[in-house]
Amino acid sequence: MTRRRMHLVAYLKTGPTANHPGAWRHPEAALDDIFDPARYEHIARLLEAARFDACFYADTFGLPDIHGGSFDAYLRMGGQISYLDPLVVLPIMARVTQHLGLGATLSTTLLHPYWIARTLASLDMLSAGRMAWNVVTSATDLEARNFGMEGIPGKEERYDRAEEVVEACCALWESWQEGALVADREGGVFIDPSKVRYTNFEGRWVRTRGPLSIPRTPQVRPVLMQAGSSDRGRDFAARWAEIIFCTPHSKADALAFTTDVKARMAKFGRAPEDCRVLPSFMTVIGETESIAQEKFEHLQSLIDPEAQRMLNSALMGVDLSKVASPEEMRAAQGNQGIVGSQDRVLQMMRQEKIAFSEAVAKPRALLVGTAQTIADTLEDYFTSGACDGFIITPTVHPRMFEEFCRLVVPELQRRGLFRTEYAGATLRENLARP
Repeated sequence: MTRRRMHLVAYLKTGPTANHPGAWRHPEAALDDIFDPARYEHIARLLEAARFDACFYADTFGLPDIHGGSFDAYLRMGGQISYLDPLVVLPIMARVTQHLGLGATLSTTLLHPYWIARTLASLDMLSAGRMAWNVVTSATDLEARNFGMEGIPGKEERYDRAEEVVEACCALWESWQEGALVADREGGVFIDPSKVRYTNFEGRWVRTRGPLSIPRTPQVRPVLMQAGSSDRGRDFAARWAEIIFCTPHSKADALAFTTDVKARMAKFGRAPEDCRVLPSFMTVIGETESIAQEKFEHLQSLIDPEAQRMLNSALMGVDLSKVASPEEMRAAQGNQGIVGSQDRVLQMMRQEKIAFSEAVAKPRALLVGTAQTIADTLEDYFTSGACDGFIITPTVHPRMFEEFCRLVVPELQRRGLFRTEYAGATLRENLARP
């Protein structure tokens, strides 16, 4: 019997800030190469050399302006901003790698399925079958207004539309059969038209005639990622997701989430192993525990409490400078907010017995220790069934990834928990054979 092995996926941003709002201030954080292709080539090569399954770019279509009613704080304090469109960056990364999966975040609420299907099919073709789609429904009015809407629709409507968008995209990706591209010079047939069909998708929210102008790609459709934590989001993930990105506060929370989502999969005719649940971790690695702790304390000292509230305001869809309780938060959110981020804060509040105002200003927990003790924690989560692997989120970029790949990955490999070579040609094959 083949031993179960974990998956590793990197969370990236086209900017210096991810989910640690002070890390960009660290003297080793790269700030001068955000618009240099070499930055993205370097991280791609690094992750592939460490045999990561994939990386993906988190994305927001605009400047968050929820906290304090403006984007002032987000700009001034270096919030989590996409300074480049990830769809421009990913081909650069594909060009310098052969195995690393490459993920883009695209909204089913804001974008039409034909455009999504065409873009991702193009990238899957050019990367020889390595694309992933982080399927999001979007959660802020600011994004909706950038696309000409009055505000973001309610969660139920967003997920109803998302179901149709994914169905339509899948139909478009399957509009070309295998072998349609003939390229027969002597016979004078370039494409066999009998192997290309109209899609004619008609739904309540979207419709598209098809077919795509792009032949069937190596994966047929990209690997589907998803991060929904609401009841509706979990059902959506149970139906579609091959990778789930989650942010639980503790191992118990991760186990409860994984158990729930995998139990839901049966009603969609899917086996539990068809989906990989990956909680996210940020790490601080030291040669000794005391060195790691000192590095951690310095890193945390760079966080302005207002910057942490600002980050959570954007994630939770409410101005946290004006609300003092979960009840006030829910009343002020309207249709906005990411349920997973809200759940993590409320889990922290309950488990650490702290006030709501403290929880929203407290930085996310980091995994701090030596390569061996960090590997111990990852192994414990993984072998207990709390997850199938991990999303590794950066603090200081690129240093944290460099340390993780140089120190932690070899320790996981030594324990037989992580691959030493890629087994497949496409991302989906590598997910199936880690």
